[in-house]
Amino acid sequence: MVIGGMRGMTGLLWETSLLDPDEGIRFRGLSIPECQRVLPAATSGGEPLPEGLLWLLLTGKIPTQGQVDALSKELQGRAIVPDYVYKAIDALPETAHPMTQFASGVMALQVQSEFQKAYEKGISKAKFWEPTYEDSLNLIAQVPVVASYVYRRIYKDGKAIPADKSLDYGANFSHMLGFDDPKMQELMRLYVTIHSDHEGGNVSAHTGHLVASALSDPYLSFAAALNGLAGPLHGLANQEVLLWIKSVVDECGENISTEQLKDYVWKTLNCGKVVPGFGHGVLRKTDPRYICQREFALKHLPDDPLFQLVSKLFEVVPPILTQLGKVKNPWPNVDAHSGVLLNHFGLTEARYFTVLFGVSRSLGICSQLIWDRALGLPLERPKSVTMEWLEGYCKKAA
Repeated sequence: MVIGGMRGMTGLLWETSLLDPDEGIRFRGLSIPECQRVLPAATSGGEPLPEGLLWLLLTGKIPTQGQVDALSKELQGRAIVPDYVYKAIDALPETAHPMTQFASGVMALQVQSEFQKAYEKGISKAKFWEPTYEDSLNLIAQVPVVASYVYRRIYKDGKAIPADKSLDYGANFSHMLGFDDPKMQELMRLYVTIHSDHEGGNVSAHTGHLVASALSDPYLSFAAALNGLAGPLHGLANQEVLLWIKSVVDECGENISTEQLKDYVWKTLNCGKVVPGFGHGVLRKTDPRYICQREFALKHLPDDPLFQLVSKLFEVVPPILTQLGKVKNPWPNVDAHSGVLLNHFGLTEARYFTVLFGVSRSLGICSQLIWDRALGLPLERPKSVTMEWLEGYCKKAA
């Protein structure tokens, strides 16, 4: 376990969600299908509003439509980004990775931290959660504004789009990016909801928790989490999936046969590479986040060529990975599907996808951080050992 990345070790408290190897993620005890059924939606039978999930994560209770509407207005009122944040981003070259620009913007937001101000004035430890709550809601409200600015700066000649206060969180994010198709707005609601949290042991969530345990404010903690999310073994994988799928199309065409696809998968594996979007560190069945995205595609874009290719991969890849005998989970994860959906509605810039993941993850990380403060959780300080110590331990055990 020590050498293997502490895989599976129980080591921290995470109230907002729990990941079961067979069931997948549960948000405050509710599965994704249950959230889709009980959380308020913008349209009848539509995808859940991210504000509803945020309410659930923060309180453990299912909100009413009125409560969600009130929270939506609350976030709109907090979504004011100072000019110096834009200037900090503009100081970077446009060629800088979108995640670099996004994380820089979040760091610039830290100037306004209520927690830092309160701590410097000598706030009681019992009240740490109060300015943390203020910072967290401000951060959650502001990150779509910063993220959309980064997108427009890099890909749309810097022509930013103002917020539309008549829209909910997910739809407004889609609008500020430049996408007003109602189906794209529905996708963004679904995307933010299902990417919001994934218990505490993944790199971004754990990083946010770890940094916050030093009493770093939510901005510092979330910026650190974003830097973890930017790694190719974590959030950057959603970028890699679409690029790989497009490489299949470039080499074999959109109407690739099952046998051709099998050959291409084997070619990828024989080159010492992985098939991106398949496998998971914890899950041992198909990721429910993949399934709900597949259902969205079947409902809204069943004839999309790349979706049909993703469906073929769902049939082809798991048996091949099972045949290898080295993979504990050969099934697709959340990243195997999201890029194709975004691409269908015109958000084709794969390098940007991880920023969307980061905006979503703010809901889960910040909700848990508020509870970390309320519960008075201590500084995280696990014990490390040397290889010499391990060798000695093994000799004694033998």
